[in-house]
Amino acid sequence: MSATAVPNALPLLTARDLQAPLAWRGGVPVSAARFLGQALALAEHLPAAGQPINLCQDRYLFALGLAAALIRRQTSLLPPNALPETMARLSAAGAEGQASAYAMVDDATLEVGGLQRVLVQPAETAAEAATVPDVPADFEAVCLLTSGSTGAPQPHLKRWGALVMNIVAEAERLAALSGQPSLAGLTLVGTVPPQHSYGLESTVLLALLGGACFEADRPFYPADIAESLAGVPAPRALVTTPFHLKTLLLAQLPLPPTALLLSATAPLSPQLAQAAETATGGTLVEIYGCTEAGQVATRRTTAGETWHALTGLRVWREEVEGGEQFCVHGGHVLEPTPLADLLALDDATHFRLLGRANDLIHVAGKRSSLAHLNFHLNRIDGVEDGAFWMPEERADGVARPVAFVVAPQRSDKDVIDALREHLEPAFVPRRVVHVSALPRTATGKLTAQDWARFARDALSQAGRYVVDSDHPTFAGHFPGQPVLPGVALLSLVMRTLDAAPELRARLGSVPQINNVKFISPVLPDTELRVELQPQGRGVGFAVLRGDGAVAKGLLTAGAAPEENA
Repeated sequence: MSATAVPNALPLLTARDLQAPLAWRGGVPVSAARFLGQALALAEHLPAAGQPINLCQDRYLFALGLAAALIRRQTSLLPPNALPETMARLSAAGAEGQASAYAMVDDATLEVGGLQRVLVQPAETAAEAATVPDVPADFEAVCLLTSGSTGAPQPHLKRWGALVMNIVAEAERLAALSGQPSLAGLTLVGTVPPQHSYGLESTVLLALLGGACFEADRPFYPADIAESLAGVPAPRALVTTPFHLKTLLLAQLPLPPTALLLSATAPLSPQLAQAAETATGGTLVEIYGCTEAGQVATRRTTAGETWHALTGLRVWREEVEGGEQFCVHGGHVLEPTPLADLLALDDATHFRLLGRANDLIHVAGKRSSLAHLNFHLNRIDGVEDGAFWMPEERADGVARPVAFVVAPQRSDKDVIDALREHLEPAFVPRRVVHVSALPRTATGKLTAQDWARFARDALSQAGRYVVDSDHPTFAGHFPGQPVLPGVALLSLVMRTLDAAPELRARLGSVPQINNVKFISPVLPDTELRVELQPQGRGVGFAVLRGDGAVAKGLLTAGAAPEENA
């Protein structure tokens, strides 16, 4: 369907048997006719004017609220979260003369910042609908609010006609990749929230406009995901993220046959994709897109790294001030729209992703992207989750990437050795920070602000260490009465220094240890803390156990190797 062929009005539901299930809720099917009847009943009880903020977590109630708003010709606002500060901003926007907003909720206790509250509940006595309402193609159906770099929600309006074309193209592609004539009868189980563009498009709208049906829950934990899949009839599909998918497979739970696995784009290795297809017997497809353009392309990960643009879309490269950018246009993308990623184009409809334009990093004259580094980090056996961080501070003019990992069974050396097999030496991290979890959103993303805050906080704790009884030096150092050798204590000092670039920069390329004094022996199972502070032109250090020092000393700038030659 081309942009010029869009009718003036388009149906709320694609052509389908209205008596067949549109959704499953609590193990009970809900027909399309019943859904429409309940949406019409809800529409009659909405405020006469205003914009609904759809905060419903139950996917069926979210869809009911969305449909009722469309019937009432009200644009649904979809915020990135329901935090009090977000609600306060939206409430303040209404007070400043913008369109007044009210909150659609399925939890009567949810704090909505003083906004008018509409509790969404299905009208059990509503008559089933015999016809499908139309929606004007140019009607602004939803306004996606994404958190920009400032933290303030940034609006992205989506017209109904463009959404319909987007979902029709997605449904056709997914059916073709699954070897099916259509998505009719396919039940979608989603781990992603419907307020996010990916969750909206690939769960709720893929059912309303693509012919599938959906499960109302949003399972998060592996056992819940497995239970939700088992609770709906085949054929079934899982709409998820690489993070959720990896966690699910690591749990090694029995999974029912799943015809389609749909994943958002993120570090998704071919090994993980193959493991997912083997565990479920289905086809894993990645979706590439952005809030501005919607869905742009797909690929079957196990078949190669090339992306195929959705029908009607064309991608091209153009020169811009300071470099290059890639744009997409056609089909549901009604205006040329820049993409945030760097691509390698095979032709106007096929490309490879090289990483986001704003995540390119330079180390020692070499260039790479954080997406590339994260890909190789997450493919390491035993790394449950991981991401690279590039500190803003620079030491000796060179910033070194730091790797954060959730890898309980892998040591720093294991991670570094594995990365050396795939990365240039400049990008192999000198520091690996083990954490219990990364601050991912419900869609598996690391937002810039949260990730920066998390990384800085974690690095600020980098001076804390636990010397376990299985430390390798204990085996040969005073057997029977193990004591941590002084060189091991000094290695902790240097590790802490590497995590403090502003202090590291004081010491030149070859720091020198002066005036070190070992005060007290360190035995197995001891918690230590390394403190650093500027001292003259050098850096003083103290290794502490509790409030007492076990070693003290001074680091100064040493002569560079070429000066000693």
